[in-house]
Formats: sequence, C-alpha cells, structure tokens
Amino acid sequence: MTRHVDVLIIGAGLSGIGMACHLTREQTGRSYAILERRSAIGGTWDLFRYPGIRSDSDMYTFGYGFRPWIGTKVLADGPHIRQYIEDTAAEYGVTDHIRFGRKVTTARWSTEAGLWTVEALDEQTGSIEVYTSNFLVGCTGYYDYDKGYRPEFPGEADFGGQIVHPQHWPADLDYRGKRVVVIGSGATAITLIPAMSDDAAHITMLQRSPTYITALPADDPVAVGMKLTRVPAKVAYKMGRARNIALQRASFQLSRTNPAMAKKLLLGAVRMQVGKTIDMRHFTPSYNPWDQRLCVVPNGDLFKVLRSGRASIVTDRIEKFIETGIRLESGEELPADVVISATGLTVQMLGGATLEVDGEPVVTRERVAYKGALLSGIPNAMVVLGYTNASWTLKADLAAEYFCRLLNHMKANGFDQVVAAAQDGDRSEDSLMGGALTSGYIQRGDAVMPRQGTRGPWKVINNYFRDRTLLRKGPIEDGVLAFRASNTATGSGERPMADTRIA
Repeated sequence: MTRHVDVLIIGAGLSGIGMACHLTREQTGRSYAILERRSAIGGTWDLFRYPGIRSDSDMYTFGYGFRPWIGTKVLADGPHIRQYIEDTAAEYGVTDHIRFGRKVTTARWSTEAGLWTVEALDEQTGSIEVYTSNFLVGCTGYYDYDKGYRPEFPGEADFGGQIVHPQHWPADLDYRGKRVVVIGSGATAITLIPAMSDDAAHITMLQRSPTYITALPADDPVAVGMKLTRVPAKVAYKMGRARNIALQRASFQLSRTNPAMAKKLLLGAVRMQVGKTIDMRHFTPSYNPWDQRLCVVPNGDLFKVLRSGRASIVTDRIEKFIETGIRLESGEELPADVVISATGLTVQMLGGATLEVDGEPVVTRERVAYKGALLSGIPNAMVVLGYTNASWTLKADLAAEYFCRLLNHMKANGFDQVVAAAQDGDRSEDSLMGGALTSGYIQRGDAVMPRQGTRGPWKVINNYFRDRTLLRKGPIEDGVLAFRASNTATGSGERPMADTRIA
C-alpha cells in the first residue's frame, strides 16, 4: 500500500519537529508525515547518551523561536533538551504524524507526475513501505548515525583495556576507579572530562591540537534577575534571545575582523580560569578564533577539574597503543584502562538515502544551496541545515518559515512545482559549511556536502540578521526560482522549469 501526504519530512529531531510545527503555525493547510528511523523523538538528543551531554549553544537561541525555553540555565543537558522537543511535538499534535523505525533508503522525483516516491525500510519487520508526497524535506542533520568518525590507531589490538566512541556509549560502561584517556579536544571531550572526573581514578584529555574554549555562567544572571523581579516570562525570553543573538554575531564578527584581539580576549579569560600552574600551550590553537567552532564550558567546570588535579591535558600525537595505554610521539606513556575516542562525526546527507530526479541519480556535492535551504535542480524539496557559527535552531526556524511562505505562495498562485535554477558562475568550490569553518568533520564531509554559491541567494554567509530579512521578507519570485502550474486556469499561467539535471 502506498501512503500519500502533501509534505514528507525525514527525521523527527530538533529540525523535523520544528518543521512540522511551522506547517501548522503558518496555516499551510498541507498534510504531512514524518519518517523517523529511531524509536523515539529527539534525533541527536536521543542518540547521544554519554556522561554530561549538553548543548553547546545557549538555550535562549537553541530553543524554538515559537516556543520559549523556560528556565535560567545557559546550557541544558541532553535529557532536558530531548524532553523539550517531545513536549513541543505533543503541544502541536505532531507525535501522531510520526512513523518510527522507518529508514528512508530512496527518494525519486518525477516531474511528469509531480510527485516524490519514497521507499522506507521498516527495520522491525524488514518490509519496504512506499510513500508519495508533493514535497520532501530532509531534516536528518549532516552526520551518520550508524558510525562516528573513528580512526584506526596503530597497535590498538594490543591494548588491554576498552575503546569507546561517544556516539555509541555502552550503557553498562563502568569507569569507576579507572584511568581514562579521552582522545580529542572538541565539545564532546571537554564535556566528558568534568562529567567523568568524580568517578574515574584520573582522566586525561589527549589532544593533537587545542581548541578555543570559553566559560559561561551555568545560570544566566540577567535571566535570574528578571525572574526575581517577576518580569513576564515571554518578555524575559524575547530580551534574552535578542541579546544572545547579537552577542553570537558580535563574537563571530570580531573574530573575523580582528582575530588578534579576539584571540587575546579568549586566552586571557582562560588564563584567569586555569591559573599560573597550567601550561597555556594546551589552550592556544594554531588557527584563529572561529576558524573552528568555539567550545563553551558552564561555570568553567573543565578548568575546575584541571586545577583540582583530578584531570589533566596532554598535547601530543599518538605513536601507538600498548597493552597498558598509549605511547606518544614524545616518548611519554599514558596509562589507561578506558580510552574514549571523541574524534568526531562522519558526514552524511539525508541519512544515507539515495536521490533521483527523473531517473537521474543526484550527487549532492554537485548541487548548489539556494538561500541555504533548497538545492539547485531538485524540485519540491529542501534540506534543513542549521548554523555552524551560531545556534543550529536559529537557521532551522528561518528555513521552516521560508518553506511555509513558499508553500502558501504556490497555493495562492496555482503552482505545484518549484525548483531553484542555478546558472553558470553560481557554483563555488566551497561546501555549504566550508566557507566559515575549517573543522576536521567539515573537511572530511566535503565529498558529500552541497556547494555554496558565489553570489546573491546562492551565497551562504551564516548571518542570522541577513537571513532573517532574506527568508522572512525577501520576494518569493526573485528570478531564480522556476515554477510550474499543472492547472493554468488560475490565471497565473505556467512558467517553464529549468532543466533539473543541471546543477
């Protein structure tokens, strides 16, 4: 049996639930369904279960713009974020539209039929289900849920302990009284160190190169003050959200325009946290601030455990694993019972599903992103990808709002197909996420990530203020989008679509 909806959403995480809510909020009148591979809502926040997992963006901006995060915590832990997403889905009646345990394998577009045909594997029964839709929305994020990035370490077969990747944290992992080494210096590593330090005999962060780290208060002092003075929650939320959006943008802009000043401020703040006994080379990257994502620690928890001696940082390279731990290129040996490979993500688009347009396979790397949402030459489809230099949800919300505007415009004008048509010179060699950051996972993902453009709506600049105007108020018919109406009796006429095989 084939099931049909107007809009088919892939993924019931932060982006997918937000998109479904917007379809209702913006009164699109479109039916929808969500296909979710996992057995629960939450996406990333349902998958990752390692100790201390939390957001690395403030909750004023990481929460949905239409449903305020109520509370004073600057960063929130994984279980609370997952609950927030579930509660949002319940409030907007989204949960009943989700089909869990469905892995999308193939999506095929037919211009003649004006439909997407999607095949999904029911992982419980092994059967294939078929769905059709007028529109397809990818809300799967950009990494592979089945496997994280896990390099093969020389000699690891000789290691007598256990090697764990945070993406697949064993529920029964017992590290009490054991020596733990965490390989990596990103957000996961700096979260694990303080979270595990109370139970481990000692925990060491082994990094090849440092990351810029900044401390934030666990509780927002302004939010606490407004709560004490009984400022209405909605007013406090709007003020806090506007302030934090501005601060995020200012931090990024300072790093781009005056990297030396940004570096001085960040490292000065770290020096105040760690004191004079800890070598600052462990916190001094070779790159400029915001060439890679800035890591945030609440109440300086990482710095506290380093000062206490329960944790330490080593900056070196691995020569090989030995039975009792890791031997470094410097000759030093790190004893370990448990090694955690916090080495990052494997980038993947659309959860690994294959795409076809009129019988032609789609290579996502050859496509150009339009307004950071649509992909050139792929009709009636969008991919939701959040910001790399600010909270993910800020962009996800804007993309969903834009998609709803587009749907309503098409309905009002009798259009049933739309495609972003790129021209010669619109496509750059930078990936959609590669123009701003140089992180390892972004470089590794270059082979599958869509390109960003060289000009106009094709150029991705990761600027919330610019995108807010472009996506909320910019003209829908801007000479780039091509529309088709199967029924020209509305008076709008038919506008020929560009050849969808051209990136």
